[in-house]
Amino acid sequence: MTSPQFEIRPSVIRGDPADEYLHWTKEILRLESKNPKVLMEFYASRGGVVCGIEEVKSLLASVLPKIDDSAIANVDNLDDDVQVWTVPEGDTFEAGDTILRVISRYASFGLYETSICGILASSTGWATAANECVEAADDTTVIAYGARHIHPHVAHIMDYSSVIGGCSSASSRLGSKQAGRNAFGNMPHTLPLIFGDTVSAAQAFDHHLDMAVQRIALVDTFRDEVEESLVVAQALREKLRGVRLDTPKERGGVTPMMVNEVRTRLDQSNFRHVEIYVSGGFNPTRIRQFVEEQVPVNGFMVGSYITNASPIDFTADIREIGDNPVSKRGRLPGRVDNPRLERVI
Repeated sequence: MTSPQFEIRPSVIRGDPADEYLHWTKEILRLESKNPKVLMEFYASRGGVVCGIEEVKSLLASVLPKIDDSAIANVDNLDDDVQVWTVPEGDTFEAGDTILRVISRYASFGLYETSICGILASSTGWATAANECVEAADDTTVIAYGARHIHPHVAHIMDYSSVIGGCSSASSRLGSKQAGRNAFGNMPHTLPLIFGDTVSAAQAFDHHLDMAVQRIALVDTFRDEVEESLVVAQALREKLRGVRLDTPKERGGVTPMMVNEVRTRLDQSNFRHVEIYVSGGFNPTRIRQFVEEQVPVNGFMVGSYITNASPIDFTADIREIGDNPVSKRGRLPGRVDNPRLERVI
């Protein structure tokens, strides 16, 4: 995946999301004419799959002092007062590992400590939850379907994080684009409800949408899932990629027996090409159950388990001022090396 482009909002550049005490700190240091070069490192409270690195890089590239073209042309003269080191996006890590190291004059980036920690905490939490589902699914596809469970301002970041965690794609247009994937979707319940029957809705879906859109139909709106799967398959035949089972918990949810029955009846009717996707409250435990029972599922659509994931707390510590190791009480002074760190700025 090519490096994604993240739009950093003007409010973030202004420092609006920053803790107020960081504004006070910046102003006091300005009035006292103090602006030392510092080394600040960011690390997490527990392990996981790191995400948010690319967004943080975009933020830092927007606020750190720029190296002019003449300096870049002469590598020997590069100013090492400005450095950013990170682990790669999507790396696994343990608690306490240095994930990000920033070296610069404090005033150039200190105000953004809050935003950097928040970006890493939320994105890493989502990526880690997605990865737990992907690991449980073994070789079966997992698609992020949680955009409706989260605020729209950050839904695309959640979807991007899910792909970093191993999901094959995501349901939202912007989130999939952010992750460099095509959005994945299906005919929703709305169409059968408005058309009055599932077959007419599926035929309209097929008639009006570009062939690049996969034909995947929900088959639990009006009738038995097996019956709806068969009539839709008979209507669309080879154009139907798959059916989605999203039976609500009021009717017992999607069960292994239901999936097995749908698969058997489709195969018996020569619709072996039709895939089966399942959704509705899937988490690593439930996914693992389906995998261990060899339930013939082609894809798990996971929403709330990813969106409801707790952020993984990140901490930022100044570990050097100038070239002198420092720390607050309880922590050792000096940088904490991580061999996976790579210089990105």
